[in-house]
Formats: sequence, C-alpha cells, structure tokens
Amino acid sequence: MNFRFQNLLGAPYRGGNAMNFHLFLDKENSYSQFTLSQKEFFPFHLERTFPDFSATVTSFDWSPDSNYLLAGSKDLTMRLLSLKGKRSENKPFLFLGHREPIVGAFFAVDKKTGTSNRAYSVSRDGAIFTWDLFESTDNMDIDLDPVSPDTKDQNLDADDNDNNLIIKFESPAAKRKSFEDEDAPSKPSWRLRKKNFFMQTSARLTACDYHRELDMVVVGFSNGVFGLYQMPDFVCLHLLSISREKITTAAFNRAGNWLLFGCANLGQLLVWEWRSESYVFKQQGHYFDVNCVAYSPDSQLLATGADDNKVKVWTVSSGFCFITFSEHTNAVTAVHFLANNHSLLSASLDGTVRAWDLFRYRNFRTFTTPSPRQFVSLAADHSGEVVCAGTLDSFEIFVWSMKTGRLLDVLSGHGGPVHGLMFSPINAVLASSSWDKTVRLWDVFEGKGSIETFTHNHDVLTVVYRPDGKQLACSTLDGLIHFWDPLDGVLMYTIEGRRDISGGRRMTDRRSAANSAGRYFTSLCYSADGSFILAGGNSRFVCMYDVAEQVLIKRFQITHNLSLDGVLDFLNSKNMTEAGPIDLIDDPDSDVEEGIDTQTRGKLGQDLPGSTPNQGRPIARAKCLRIAPTGRSWAAATTEGVLLYSVDESFIFDPTDLDMDVTPEKVEEALADDQKQRALLLSLRLNEDSLIKKCIFAVSPSDISVVSSSVPFKYLQRLIEAFADLLESCPHLEFILQWCQELCKVHGHYIQQNSRALLPALKSLQKAITKLHQDLADTCSSNEYLLRYLSSAGTKV
Repeated sequence: MNFRFQNLLGAPYRGGNAMNFHLFLDKENSYSQFTLSQKEFFPFHLERTFPDFSATVTSFDWSPDSNYLLAGSKDLTMRLLSLKGKRSENKPFLFLGHREPIVGAFFAVDKKTGTSNRAYSVSRDGAIFTWDLFESTDNMDIDLDPVSPDTKDQNLDADDNDNNLIIKFESPAAKRKSFEDEDAPSKPSWRLRKKNFFMQTSARLTACDYHRELDMVVVGFSNGVFGLYQMPDFVCLHLLSISREKITTAAFNRAGNWLLFGCANLGQLLVWEWRSESYVFKQQGHYFDVNCVAYSPDSQLLATGADDNKVKVWTVSSGFCFITFSEHTNAVTAVHFLANNHSLLSASLDGTVRAWDLFRYRNFRTFTTPSPRQFVSLAADHSGEVVCAGTLDSFEIFVWSMKTGRLLDVLSGHGGPVHGLMFSPINAVLASSSWDKTVRLWDVFEGKGSIETFTHNHDVLTVVYRPDGKQLACSTLDGLIHFWDPLDGVLMYTIEGRRDISGGRRMTDRRSAANSAGRYFTSLCYSADGSFILAGGNSRFVCMYDVAEQVLIKRFQITHNLSLDGVLDFLNSKNMTEAGPIDLIDDPDSDVEEGIDTQTRGKLGQDLPGSTPNQGRPIARAKCLRIAPTGRSWAAATTEGVLLYSVDESFIFDPTDLDMDVTPEKVEEALADDQKQRALLLSLRLNEDSLIKKCIFAVSPSDISVVSSSVPFKYLQRLIEAFADLLESCPHLEFILQWCQELCKVHGHYIQQNSRALLPALKSLQKAITKLHQDLADTCSSNEYLLRYLSSAGTKV
C-alpha cells in the first residue's frame, strides 16, 4: 500500500548554509518534456560552480537573456556572475557599499529599450541601492558585459558630478592599454545611482520581492510591517502592518496584482490585493507544536490541538481550516470526535475538557474538577454519554456525564501520569496506560473500578484497541510494542522497534545514530481492518508493522528539514568547536540564528522519564497518529505541522499538470485522430469550457463508460459542473444523463468520500435535473390533455 502526503501546516525549509553557488541544467539545455502517458525528465548535470562567496548566498536573480546572475550574500556584497565563456575569463563584478547582509538582488528592465541596464540590491538594515549600467563614451551600445575586477588591485574613482558615486574597477594591465590607445572604447561599468532607506529604524528587513514588469518592490519587516514601493523613484504606495510578528516571506504573483505574505512564528499565510486593498485569502495554522489530531467519523474533517492553546478544524479534501476555537488558556493535549459527527471534545492543561458544536461553532459544555488538574488524555464511549480524561499531576481518571456535565466518578489506582485512554469497541471497558508501568482496564458503568492490570518492565506511554476489540497494543519506554488479549489477559507477542525508529543523530549526542538510546513510540494507531499498526515517536520516522507477522512493512520519513535536530545520520565534525556545536552559538547581530528560531516554543508539562531536555534545535518527532475510519488516509501531528498521507492521488498537487503540449491545437488534433479520451483529458487540463463540452459530445454513447472510467478524480467536479450547465441549454438530455449515470457507477466511492468538496457541483446538477423533470412532467401532462381533446373531437366528427 503506497501513501502520498501533503503538508497542512508545514514550516518552510531553512536548512543548509552553503557558500557555493551551483547551477544545474538539463543535458538539452531546455525544459523537461512531459506526456500524458508518462513523465520523462532529462537528467541534470552541473554546469558551473561559483565558489568565490565568503558567506551564505541569500538571494539571486536571472537576467532576461539568462546570461547573467545577480547573487547577494551575507558577506555584504552583491555579485554579477557571467555564464559566457570560461570561468577564468569572467570574474564576478562586486557591488559594494551595504553595511548589512543582502536580502534581495534583482535585475530591472528598461521598458523603452528592453535591456537590463539597472539593478537593485536590498540589505537587512532597510537600504535599497539602485545601480545603473553606463558607458564612458556616447557611441557605445549598451551590452551587459561587466568589467571583471582584479581582486588584488582595485582602484576606486569617485566623481561628484550629479551627486553620483561612480565606481570603476581597473587593473594595471587595463590602465597600460588605455594609455597606449586612448581612442579605444572602454567596456561598460556599473555606477551607484542612489541610495534609499525604508526608515523602519526599530526593525530589520526580513523579506522582499521584485516584480520586473511593474518595476515594484515589496518588503517585509521583523515588526510585521510591509511596504510596496514604485521604482526607480522610490514612491511608497502602501505601508501597512499585518501582525506584530516577523514577516518571513513576501512575494508577487505573476500578474503583480496580488501580494503573498508568510509569517512563520504565527503559521500565517496572507494574500492581499494591493489595488483594492482587500484580503483575497487568509489562513493561519498552529504556531507552536501540534500535540494531537483526530478524524471525524466520516473522514472528511480533521481536528488538531496544539501548544498555542487553540483547537482547529480542517477540511481534509482542501487542507483549509474553517474554524478555530481559542477558549483554552493552556496547551491542548487531546481531541476526540463524538459519533454524531458534529461534536468535538478537547482536553487541556488548563484543567478543563470542553465540548464544541460544529454547527453553531460554540463551546456548549465545559467539564471541570473540584480542584485544578492538568489533562493529557481523553476518551468518550460510543454512545457519547460518558466522557473520561486522564491527568498529568494527580494520576487520576475523571468521568463526566455528557448530558448534564456532572462529575460521575474518579478512578484512582495509577501511580504516574495517565497518557493513554481508550474505550473498547465492543463493550464499556476503558483501557488506560500510565508511567507507573501498567495498563489497567476499568468498568466505568458498573462502578467496579479496575478489573484487570497488565504489568510491564518500563513506563507505558500509550494504549490503543484494535477495531474489533479483541486485541490491545501499548508502547513502552524501552522501544517495544506489546500486544495483549484483553479478554484472556495474556501477552500475545511483542515487536521490538528500537532499531526501526532509530535514525538521526542530534548535535548533542555522543553516540552514533544507530546506537543512540532513548528512542521509543509515543503514539500507536491500528488500520481500519486491524491488520497493520502505525507507530511514531521521538524520531523522524513513522513505522508501519504487520501485526500478525510482527515485521516492519514500511518507514515514512516525516521531514527533511535540516533546521530540526535529529534529521542527519552523520554530523560534520567541522561544525564542532570547543564551545560546542557552531550552530548553537548565538549571533547577537542576527534576529534568527541560521536554522534556529529564537521564539519560545510550547512545552507539554514535563519531559518523559529518562529523557533530557534539548537545549538546541527543535527535535523532529511525531506526537500523534490517526488513521481515517475509511482507511484511505492517515494523519500525523509532527514538529513540521500536520502531515496527511493518502492513497488517493486526487489530494496531490501535480505541478506538471500543464506543460508545453497542453494546448487547444493538441485537443483538436486528438479529436481529428479519434482519440476522444486524450482530447477530454487535455480539455480538462486547460479548463476551457467550450473545449470540454466539445469533447463530451465527441464521445459516442457506447464509449461513455470507458472514457468516464479514465477521468481522474481531481477533474470530476469540473466535469459535473459542465454537465449541469449542459442540461440547462442543450437538447441531448438522454446523452448527458447517461454520462452522469456512468460517472456515478465508476466514481461513486470517491464521490461519497468527498461529498463536502463536490457538494456545490452536485447541487447544481441536482437542480438542473429537477428542473428538467418538472418541465417534462408539465409537457407530458399538457400533451395528455391535448391528445384526449383531439381524440374526442375526432370521434364526434
């Protein structure tokens, strides 16, 4: 079974601090070619390496003719790199003058001549320099071929005319040549035209982007302010604040009318239309670690809770959050959907368990205890009448009535935090796991207390029932997964997962990744049929095991983000200094250390027994795993956000969906060659309404079932919308209804599972069919009476 994944709340990749610039091209020096049947990519090879940078490269931009590159670096310089000729003949041109690292480097195009005779460099201190390409003689055509300076002997000549600083780099050989031939034309050079400052003295410039056609620059600052400026006159069009946190990403769309802003500290994504000054799109994820995740009974909703005290509900098909509950005052540790599909429970360290109404979006019930407690686990019976929560500090389990909110019972007996709770699927028995090395079974309704105890050699971290209720799985601190028979009370078998979950060496580890200790599973989840089990913990891997054979089937790597600790198997010894790892040494001049975010991250109460707090980077780990009731997807709450893995390819965004061969002409060619299936797919990719309808009518009635079975899931909504439109305007009713019938036969399971996403299109189709049915019924009724009249009139004659 192959799973693909999408990231709902992923953090940006911030790994690496390379000081070399590598350029890769394919062997044909052209775009990769794609076909409908299979995707073929030309292999890339290293074209050229520019190793002259003395610090990390932060930004680069291509010239319009793709012969030059502008590259900015943390060494306070911007360099012009040429791809013409040999590397030894083309030394980089240095743009000097900035006092802070370069954030952005951009080419500008003269709209009149169409040449790249201007460039911009933006630094972290809020300065933007405008550079012009100029000739020393008037009869020279402007050519983007800079003078390559000799790094050992550079002469700076200042010309105070027009208050412009002209920087000329001339080697001794060039000077001798100019004396020998004064009439020889000199090569073009660059001059600093002017300096401008954004005047945000209390903040650092953290993000910028440039739109070449509009000649505009957008910049974002560490205080949440962004500005839009018209260049080269440096006219401020907008200067607004969108948050109090640092803007980490700012970008134009291709048309230049939308601005995109990202804030990593808030997990926020914002699309702003600057002409109308309105929001186009706004999404905000959790900005601290996500602790828990839960699927709704119909597998269409996903609830998450995090250390930022918030509960969010997401639509699985789109990945968008549609409601956020923020009534909790401390970290949310557990979430659980009730069987009615429109109620959600959440437990928190603030000492409350809250019930949420997903229809009215309100907190309709709050469960509390006589004295404050910290809840870390949550469960509800299948009827939804009883709610149970386990505590971190008093080692008790509290039982409430869902209808009245009254505390019914307090289950005592554990000697450690109760981190696992789950009701049996077949009876009213509650299973709990604790750090006191035991798993206990409780009879909640009869009031008999603990009826069974399973003892282990190490602390038990979580417990879960198999869907049929005939098996119980729990994980322990030594990296083992134990399987118990809850009816007979015997240990069935054990899976040793320490080696499977190992991998990734932390910067503070003294042992290799394979021999490192302290790796264990903190979350378990059975598949829908109970044949597989997912296990995740303080590692970058999520393991899938075959329960019957006790063997590892597959490992999923949840992150490749090098800004997290425990991702690399081998550490570079050059990064280790006498003071410790070089990446952990703070830079007082930097807002955010390379790869390390200095914001205060959330922390769940206390660390697990036997573990040591990590004082460096955040650790890559999976905190919670849940499989959808349909068994088609599963979700993981990780340090990278919530990852959704699915066997349905419809959830996957395919950037190669449009290529050079997808054109209206190709659709016409496919129709002419009697390739109706290919023509329909091409028209759906283009999303041209007229072409889609033309391809629909080109399919013969006998081929409808074959063609409909080849339509990908992601195009069903567009096809259904086309059918709804055709039913209102075309006379071929039986033909369109046959299409609808075949689509429902072939893709009925997908339509049922994604009814929320397809609901608008399905309602439009239903409305069109209902209207046609009513019209036909009226016509038939009218014809019936007319025929009766004609028949009676003929009889009289």
